[in-house]
Order: sequence, then C-alpha cells, then structure tokens
Amino acid sequence: MNIRTLVVNGIIAALYVAVSLLVAPVAFGVIQFRISEIFNHLVIFDKRYFFGITIGVFLTNLFSMAGGLDLVFGTAHTAISLGIIIFLKNFIKNKLTLLFLNTLIFSFNMFIVAFALNVVIEWSYLFIWFTLAISELIILLIGIPVILALQKRLRFDKLI
Repeated sequence: MNIRTLVVNGIIAALYVAVSLLVAPVAFGVIQFRISEIFNHLVIFDKRYFFGITIGVFLTNLFSMAGGLDLVFGTAHTAISLGIIIFLKNFIKNKLTLLFLNTLIFSFNMFIVAFALNVVIEWSYLFIWFTLAISELIILLIGIPVILALQKRLRFDKLI
C-alpha cells in the first residue's frame, strides 16, 4: 500500500467518524440513519477504500450503546458486506447495478448488527433487523445519486 492510499484511507476513516458523530442521536440504536454509511459506496470505484471505511466504522462504534459487541459485529458487518461487493465487482461491471447491489447487501446483512443490539436491548430480533435494514436501505438509496454526483467532481476511481 502506498502513502497516497494510506492518506486517503485515513481521511475516509476520519470523515466517517466525524459525519457519524455529527448525527450521533440518529446514528446509533435500533433506527440508524448513519449518513456516513454512504461511504460504503466508495468500494464500487476502488476496492482499496475497504480499509478506510472499515476503520471508520470500528472507530465510530467505540461510541455505540452496544459497546464491544458493536465493535465486533458492526465492523464484521461492514467487512463482510464490502467483501461481498468487491467479489461481485469481478463479474458485474455496471456501476449503477453495483451501487444498487451494495445497497441491498448492506441492508440485508444488518442481521449481523441486529444480533448485537438484541443482546443489549432485548427487543424482538426480527423487529431490530427490520428497522436497521430499512434505515440502511434509505440512507444508501439516498447515497447513490450523492456519490455519483461526487464521483463526477472528485473521481473516486482515480483518487486513491
């Protein structure tokens, strides 16, 4: 990994944490409108964003109500979901298709985070999974046009 990749990933991790904490009242809990989840779409443009996003999630989850469970399960959710979409990029080349698949994968995989929250708040597991998945779906769907507009200006595929 070169210096530029390290620096860009450090900036992505820092931005992920900053944006998450900016909206902290709605970034944690059973309904998570964590705007920083839009950064998950960056791997569509370059798989090397994996590290910055994953580290950003880990650091943000230090502030989670689920504590250590969210550090493990929240970070695992991100790493697994990013890994799946990186794998799919080998077969699917259309960026818009990948962005929608990324949205669905992250939303479905919220069952991982739901497990950690279920241990902490002891609500219905299916209810927690549903609310997390819907909030993730909304944020990532909103994120598609945002990330595409930013891509035109910032060129994420050439930035790292």
